[in-house]
Amino acid sequence: MSDTQPTAAAPKRKGNGSKYLFLFLIGLVGGVVATVMAMRALDQRKDHFPDSVMHVQAWHLGELSGKVKQNRCAATDTLPHIKALRTMADDLDPAFPSLKDDQRFSQHSAKMRAALDNALANPPVSCAGVTTVAEQIGEACKACHQDFRG
Repeated sequence: MSDTQPTAAAPKRKGNGSKYLFLFLIGLVGGVVATVMAMRALDQRKDHFPDSVMHVQAWHLGELSGKVKQNRCAATDTLPHIKALRTMADDLDPAFPSLKDDQRFSQHSAKMRAALDNALANPPVSCAGVTTVAEQIGEACKACHQDFRG
């Protein structure tokens, strides 16, 4: 008839959730490592020369502006940066070989070189002169970036 005795509780089974979580985490870590390795391999194929030229020029132009802010505008303080900018301006055309036949790019790079040649021929001896040179260089950079950076 009816059994009034309680039945023995079934043994609890341990779930597999922790195993799956562990495997998921291993897969996630492996995926992240593989993604980083792939991204670095792709980055190694990239030509870093154009970006490097732009970074070095931006640094020297920033140094010129910094000299004005520090009121250190003597030729000995500014000419090294102007010379470096002029040297780097010679690398503009080789840095962007896909633009070598573009007339606008040639005009922009020539304008930059002309401004730097003028600054070397007539070195600025005051902070106002350094500011004028920096503005001319900045305008040459800005004009080219507007046409080619988007």
